[in-house]
Amino acid sequence: MYRELIINLKNWKEDKFRKPLIVRGARQVGKTWLLQEFGRTSYAKFVYVNFEETPALQNIFSADFDIERIITVLQIHAQTTITAEDTLIVFDEIQSAERGVTSLKYFCENAPQYHVIAAGSLLGMGLHSQVSFPVGKVDFLDLRPLSFYEFLLSLNESALVDALKGKNWSVISIFTEKLKEYLRYYFYVGGMPEVVSAFVQARDWQLVRRIQNRILNSYEGDFSKYGPNEIVPRIRMVWQSIPSQLAKENKKFVYGVIREGARAKDFELAIQWLVDCGLLLKSHRVSKPGIPLAAYQEISVFKLFLHDVGLLGAMAGLDVRTIIEGDEIFTEFKGALTEQYVMQQLRLSSLRYIGYWTNERSTSEVDFVIQEEGKVIPVEVKSGENLRAKSFRLFCEKYKPAKAIRTSLTDFKKEEWMTNVPLYAIGEDNL
Repeated sequence: MYRELIINLKNWKEDKFRKPLIVRGARQVGKTWLLQEFGRTSYAKFVYVNFEETPALQNIFSADFDIERIITVLQIHAQTTITAEDTLIVFDEIQSAERGVTSLKYFCENAPQYHVIAAGSLLGMGLHSQVSFPVGKVDFLDLRPLSFYEFLLSLNESALVDALKGKNWSVISIFTEKLKEYLRYYFYVGGMPEVVSAFVQARDWQLVRRIQNRILNSYEGDFSKYGPNEIVPRIRMVWQSIPSQLAKENKKFVYGVIREGARAKDFELAIQWLVDCGLLLKSHRVSKPGIPLAAYQEISVFKLFLHDVGLLGAMAGLDVRTIIEGDEIFTEFKGALTEQYVMQQLRLSSLRYIGYWTNERSTSEVDFVIQEEGKVIPVEVKSGENLRAKSFRLFCEKYKPAKAIRTSLTDFKKEEWMTNVPLYAIGEDNL
């Protein structure tokens, strides 16, 4: 399985201003596999410690942050000699080690020659108020479920991915039906590594759904294990409401969908906890497409998406028959899967601001408004055959963005006022 972030890791290794790296991401998105693959292929030696599985080392940082002592302990544990220039040290599930995150500050300040990566699910990591976080002393990398391109690579379709990245539209148009079929598969399978691996090996749709349901059950178990006791029931209620929230014509998050009479103050901590854990993606309403977009966002008005389209389908009970019934899967429960998919593809860039726009009366809406290299780009998502977009055109006529994107099932087409990018091509490389 190929993950594109391996390139980022290699760039980090060669950076002369390198700091200890924290790889963030929700549980089961493949952090451990990625780091082990990186250590195995890019270093002469690789020292891996999973603090959740190695209780004896959980107190390694408790006495002090003497790097020489810590390295000695790690050498004895790994039964190898750690040499700074060619050894990768990985602290996995670092939140399970007392003062583990804080130790990264001392690696940065006192021993920058060592190549150190820390990983841990955001379920627990950085969420404890008593933890001293090494602000400015670490680099970050966010790992998410497999993108559609990575899904294609797992299916040995590297030539198709090269064409998509190269924007070779004349070649891509020949394979439109094949790409649409793969996109239907991706909507059902999603990008969780275990699910993708099972699908590639067995092409068994029932197996895919069983693994997805197992992941969902494990998340609910994690809520009780890692969540603050007083908000665990609310975390679960917010989580379980997401399919219903996205099934609405207007996908804005409504507290009343959780339960009648629910108010923001009752659930805002639960929502933020799920967002911080990487399980939910948040998009705020912006009142005006100005720079920076964050200055025009409305804090109390937002949409929430899951971190994986396949898990959303599993939560919603999406029938496997939708995969073979043409393009119905793209319009299933009011296009929620399509909008979810586009959000995921846009979110591949961690630095990108993603909001959405409505006018004051909420009679017009643009699905996504993103900030990219000092420009504001509206993105309209069309899941069905009807490509008319009155709100989108009105927005473009009023604000005259330098670039406007519509993404749909139709082929690439550049018009004077906007560009249509096929759904299977939308992402970091094609905006």
